Amino acid sequence: MVQGVKHFKLGYKTDIGAFTYINATHGVTIEDYVQVGSHCSIYSISTIGHKIGRVILREGCCVGSHSVILPGIIIGRNAIVGAGAVVTKNVPPNTTVVGVPAKKINA
Repeated sequence: MVQGVKHFKLGYKTDIGAFTYINATHGVTIEDYVQVGSHCSIYSISTIGHKIGRVILREGCCVGSHSVILPGIIIGRNAIVGAGAVVTKNVPPNTTVVGVPAKKINA
């Protein structure tokens, strides 16, 4: 489900799993070849802390099932977000993050 669809940009050959919620009210861009697992939540606005910001999932990144991406986050090219992670900070390219809050691991 996408809320705020006029601010949502979807790239080529992306895969978004079932039951994923995307709030694109303030902008969400999903670039080419991105995979988003099922039951994920991507927010460009949060009522807790009143945070607002565009979310960008760069080319080739993967977001594991049941993950949450908060407003203003950029997931770098070819980065991996482990299942169930809560992403509160930008994820650099070619990096793997896991946990709550998501933190870099050596993979």
